[in-house]
Amino acid sequence: MSRKAKARDELETRIAYTFADKATLDRALTHVSAARRQGRGGSYQRLEFLGDHVLGLAVSDMLYRAFPKADEGDLSRRLADLVRRDTCAEIARAIDLGAALNFGNSESNAGGRRRTATLADACEALVGAVFVDGGYAAAAALIERLWRERMLKPSGPLRDPKTVLQEWAQGRGLPTPAYREVERSGPDHSPKFRVAVEIADSAPAEGTGASKRAAEQAAAAEMLAREGVAMDAANG
Repeated sequence: MSRKAKARDELETRIAYTFADKATLDRALTHVSAARRQGRGGSYQRLEFLGDHVLGLAVSDMLYRAFPKADEGDLSRRLADLVRRDTCAEIARAIDLGAALNFGNSESNAGGRRRTATLADACEALVGAVFVDGGYAAAAALIERLWRERMLKPSGPLRDPKTVLQEWAQGRGLPTPAYREVERSGPDHSPKFRVAVEIADSAPAEGTGASKRAAEQAAAAEMLAREGVAMDAANG
């Protein structure tokens, strides 16, 4: 058995899910640096997009059922904490996802298996792959196994900029802030994103980062700073 196949089988054991279509799993484990011949479509990026949305829905459902007395604001804060990049990377580390990822030589030598943004993206891609292979029920079951313990931990003060900006906007009767990618630059293995956030009656604010999430947080922080909103108080 090849090292790649062995790592794939061991990952299936750790996540308690066996893929009917191994090609789907292989794609979820393939970084863009290892997919040169196939192009971006041969990497995990499309599955990452899908997994991000499946994860949000499944975690929202889990929170709705687990905390029947929580209001919308509390549920939103918990959701933001559970689906953020750092949490997804923690989940990836817990299942040793990095050991199963396929990289090009340069990215592997640069420490791609340990990089938080890469692990977070691959974690979402894995969720997307399970959804494609086994449907929503299988993906939701995986998410419940991997996220439930974190979900049930006491909720602390979650003061990330996107959450604060959303609460600030809601407190003033404004629509939810809208984020859009303005520019993507740099090589595939180390991209840089520029994202703008827009709220009604306000000029857009921009932020940059090594991932879309990081750029969105930076944009939200920029708008909060411009509006004079403190990170520890969204309302008032």
